[in-house]
Amino acid sequence: MAAADTKTVWDFSFPSIEGGRIELSAFKGRALLIVNTASFCGYTYQYEALEKLHTARSGAGLTVIGAPSGDFNQESADNGTIKAFCETRFGIEFPLTGIVSVRGGKAEPFYAWVKQQTGWEPSWNFNKVLIGRDGRIVGTYGSGEEPEGPTLTQAIASALG
Repeated sequence: MAAADTKTVWDFSFPSIEGGRIELSAFKGRALLIVNTASFCGYTYQYEALEKLHTARSGAGLTVIGAPSGDFNQESADNGTIKAFCETRFGIEFPLTGIVSVRGGKAEPFYAWVKQQTGWEPSWNFNKVLIGRDGRIVGTYGSGEEPEGPTLTQAIASALG
């Protein structure tokens, strides 16, 4: 088995919106829903449902992680502005990464790994990657899959076991 095949999400980290790094290994044993976000997108309203989902399912083992990205030209250029927007407008308490690239040659290593494993990369803001408790990719979802919709609700319930 090639080394890349043995990787799990626990091998990756993101820059934190507050500085430093978010080590995904800190969430080992939890399911993760990692969402590339943007402040000025037609799907920005999903922040509300993502926070609700994070709060409701955290005790069961789910962590939502927002990954702000300017790849689609709908995000602020400053981490502090994004953090303030998310906290004041939507009461976001789930972890937020610093601004990252989610596609192409400059993609954050996590997103490059997802593409290598699945052939998928975000095609727009608020695309979602569901990770199982074992650190492996359960599924990838487009912007139109609502955080509280039946497809994600079922997939998350399955990932949580």
